[in-house]
Amino acid sequence: MDKIERITALHRILKASRYPVTVKRLQEELGCSRATAYRDLAYLRDALMAPIEGDGEAGFRYNAAEGERFELPGLWLSSEELYALLASQQLLARTGGGVLSTALAPLQKRIEGLLADHAGIDQWPMDRVRVIPHRGRKLDETGFRTVAAAVLERRQLGFEYRARSTDEKTRRTVSPQRLTHYRDNWYLDAWDEDKGGLRSFSVDRISAARLLDEAARDIGSEELNQHLASSYGIFSGEPKGWATIVFSAKAARWVADEQWHSKQQGRFLSDGRYELKVPYSASRELLMDVLHYGADAEIVEPTVLREQAKSLLALALANYER
Repeated sequence: MDKIERITALHRILKASRYPVTVKRLQEELGCSRATAYRDLAYLRDALMAPIEGDGEAGFRYNAAEGERFELPGLWLSSEELYALLASQQLLARTGGGVLSTALAPLQKRIEGLLADHAGIDQWPMDRVRVIPHRGRKLDETGFRTVAAAVLERRQLGFEYRARSTDEKTRRTVSPQRLTHYRDNWYLDAWDEDKGGLRSFSVDRISAARLLDEAARDIGSEELNQHLASSYGIFSGEPKGWATIVFSAKAARWVADEQWHSKQQGRFLSDGRYELKVPYSASRELLMDVLHYGADAEIVEPTVLREQAKSLLALALANYER
């Protein structure tokens, strides 16, 4: 039992006991030495301000008047929970391009302090947790906070948006629905008040974001998922059909363990290859992911998607024939 777990157990023992608890009993229940039991009692009393009274002969208990109200302060988790929380915090801070670092800094310091105290060291070795961002785009922290505030406060949002595909800048007024973190980048799912439909906006392409006084229109989760998560990729929309991709036996070992879509269908073929079926609407993102596997992937159907892949491969090959 580690220190955090012992302190938690010690608190529960004293909280439940009507009479003083001897040090010998604490040793047995906590599975520790006499010296450790005394150190834990001192830590609980002096550092956490627990209303402990008594001595080594008569035993220890919580003061009757204050013990009922006392609870362990702040964030008090097991070491395993702290490890998981620390890893999650690092993931959010680093893959967010630093946009969450300021907001999460107090939590990070608290977690690091508890871990260091648990391990009996002055500073927790943060370099033992490594998160490598992949192709994340830079965000404006002020703009991100405004977008997040609009989502959480349920207010309409106005902003300028420069589409990456056309580089055209437009003014938008939207009712934010949710923030989505997808492939190391942030997206805003929203009801476009001008277009009269659901849209997804890349947050890094949003500028001059401002909160509006009007309340945001609420779209039900079922409708959001039907429109935005029913097909492959981030800009999905209603599915136009299903794509069937066959991967070589070598690539099958990876693809069989990958989650391409919540409704995907996959099976191993008799020759060791792997067949994957996914619903799709916009083909561009799906084609990029399939072509990532090069010669180890083949789009079988539909024919139009297969022909698009062939055209892209031909154009890529032309770059090397000059």
